[in-house]
Amino acid sequence: MAELAALEDPKARAVNERHGDDHGVNLGKLRALAKRLKTQQDLARGLWATGDGAARLLALLICRPKAFERAELDAMMREARTPKVQDWLVNYAVKKSPHAEELRVAWSGDPDPVVAAAGWALTADRVVKKPEGLDLAGLLDVIEAGMKDAPDRLQWAMNTCLAQIGIEHAEHRARAIGIGERLEVLKDYPTSPGCTSPYAPIWIGEMVRRQGGTPPTTAR
Repeated sequence: MAELAALEDPKARAVNERHGDDHGVNLGKLRALAKRLKTQQDLARGLWATGDGAARLLALLICRPKAFERAELDAMMREARTPKVQDWLVNYAVKKSPHAEELRVAWSGDPDPVVAAAGWALTADRVVKKPEGLDLAGLLDVIEAGMKDAPDRLQWAMNTCLAQIGIEHAEHRARAIGIGERLEVLKDYPTSPGCTSPYAPIWIGEMVRRQGGTPPTTAR
């Protein structure tokens, strides 16, 4: 904790706080510290228990994902207060856990929109990596019905899932683009030059183009 405190940068904290995070540690320096510590599950649990944002990020870098119990990961998600910790928990721990699928199903319909967003993030990952057994048409039904009015983080995760269905599954591409066009979620999201817009029709079209395909421009 003393080492983490020494890495604190007020300017970095100010930038992070504008995005809802609560730490001031440069992530490159945090990763260097994690590389030195290597995997230490007991230390990871201790760091998480402090409740400190930087400590929790470090914990997720040095943890052993398969060592967490399902209930432990569920509790951690509900305790994670900030976007960066929530994202790293999903990407660095839950996705590598044997409980990932069970948590994906349980979280996707959770009344807490942040927990539900984690479930949709796991669903988007499965759409890309292991779509067998997923009801993609059913997912599109849920997205079409609920994404427009969903809270920001949940909306973002559902939109990501929509885009990934359109990118990865040509048979659902026209419908995915059509849903995006009708709902117009993130249509006006500010996008830096050289970056792809998160607006699903543009995102799908650009990624399919890069893969050498020709996406439909309107729903059929």
